[in-house]
Amino acid sequence: MTKKTKKGLSYKNAGVDIDIKGQFTTDIYSKMQTTFGPRVIENPDGFGGLFTLNSRQKKYRQPVLVSSTDGVGTKLKIAFMMNKHDTIGIDLVAMCANDIVVLGAEPLFLLDYLASSKIVPKVLHEVIDGITEGCRQAGCALIGGETPEMPGFYPAGEYDIAGFVVGVVEKDRIIHGKTIKPGDVVIGLSSNGIHSNGFSLVRKIFFDKEKMKITQKLAHYGLHTTLGEELIRPTKIYVKPISNLLHKHKTKKIVKGMAHITGGGLLDNIPRILPDGCAVKLEINRWNIPKIFKIIQDVGDINDQEMLHVFNMGIGMVLIVSKSDVKTVLKDLRQAKEPGTVIGEVTKGDRVVHIV
Repeated sequence: MTKKTKKGLSYKNAGVDIDIKGQFTTDIYSKMQTTFGPRVIENPDGFGGLFTLNSRQKKYRQPVLVSSTDGVGTKLKIAFMMNKHDTIGIDLVAMCANDIVVLGAEPLFLLDYLASSKIVPKVLHEVIDGITEGCRQAGCALIGGETPEMPGFYPAGEYDIAGFVVGVVEKDRIIHGKTIKPGDVVIGLSSNGIHSNGFSLVRKIFFDKEKMKITQKLAHYGLHTTLGEELIRPTKIYVKPISNLLHKHKTKKIVKGMAHITGGGLLDNIPRILPDGCAVKLEINRWNIPKIFKIIQDVGDINDQEMLHVFNMGIGMVLIVSKSDVKTVLKDLRQAKEPGTVIGEVTKGDRVVHIV
């Protein structure tokens, strides 16, 4: 390399401040530590996170690692519009952790990818606060991540996030849906609103079509919130109540199948766990549909089928159990402070959902 002493262009001139990034990475480690359990091996300056599978409290016979990755989509635009960034990380953890708990897995740890045009410590600290809160709710550790600064790639003031979760389940405890049969019962767990799907349609309706403001109050529609407050509600994390249920019945697979209701709604997600020869009939009047969905449908003039195909419509997680186990499961969920509702049954059919 040719030796040069004259001052020239630097990385900072190109929009990347290595010093700020280094300080930010150092500062967030204390937040990450709040999610650590005894199986995390601390490695603050390492190139990877360390986690030991077995411990004094946890011993696996035939451990199967389960992984998933996801983001929160254009719900991020709502966070930008509101300048509120402390809950979007909960969405991120929920989208990843809920996807592996349906297999019966215990989430172990999560890595995050948080990219922006420029690191603004105040904003990104809020995002990390949400991620760590989500990890605490899911019972997993945030053991590492990446925070690239990419000037010219993202619009000023915006960022993107992705999560990568790893969990574990005993091989003979994997929940796969293969034993589901006609006559089984479908139990729904309520959602916290829109969760993290369908926001491209939501934004088109409220902001492009209706020109509504994020601060507009929804009293006219029977809600005591602003539009932004209703849209930003974080995705519910179902890990602990479901894990408690499964742990309570370690000698029996009391849950035959589970589906996390994300993009594609009830119509697309439930068939993913159904074996051949099975369908599901849901009775829509059996659960409460949050008012936000009626507002979306009325304001956007959306037909019923499209609503069911895009949104969770008030059900964020579905469990399928034998008829003989329904009372036990409902009781256990109620004790775990996540009450379930019988919303339908398994019928004969070709892996479809009928809603009546």
